[in-house]
Amino acid sequence: MNLPTDAEIRDLHAQYAPTRAAFELVRSHCQIVCDLAEQVLKSNNLQVDGDLVRAGALLHDIGVYRLDGSAYIRHGVLGYELLRSLDFPEALSRFCSHHTGVGLTREDIAEQGLPIPPGDYLADTVEEELVMYADKFHSKTDPPTFLTAAEYQTSVLRFGAAKAARFTDLVARYGEPDLPS
Repeated sequence: MNLPTDAEIRDLHAQYAPTRAAFELVRSHCQIVCDLAEQVLKSNNLQVDGDLVRAGALLHDIGVYRLDGSAYIRHGVLGYELLRSLDFPEALSRFCSHHTGVGLTREDIAEQGLPIPPGDYLADTVEEELVMYADKFHSKTDPPTFLTAAEYQTSVLRFGAAKAARFTDLVARYGEPDLPS
């Protein structure tokens, strides 16, 4: 699979970011998620496509730049559409639409009235799961913050016990990454 280099990914962020501040926020978050995903990958000695994990992590939130006031939940679908329009592989583009929460199902979308196309947006590969998992430990809030597993567990519980149990399973499988102070 032909994947973009780190420099090409940085250029994509620069090209689509509407402001320098947006670029700094989203790009730094993607780099942190990449670092965390690679840490989890190495600490578990997983035999996966590390280059795909890296590119997927660095691009997973590129759809944030295309929100234009629409609901934040749409950023994954918008990122997927952007990467596909640029002829990036399906396997890479899916990182955008399949990293939200611990996965969104068709039922979640209907029950919550989410403004995204009906479908299942679940991590189907270990590579997708690693990026989705790593993303839970850093937030782009103002100011950006790191979250412990316990903090994210509390947050995800508002979406139901099944989502919290899914996150508990991920923590048991991959362990909690070592977060910077």
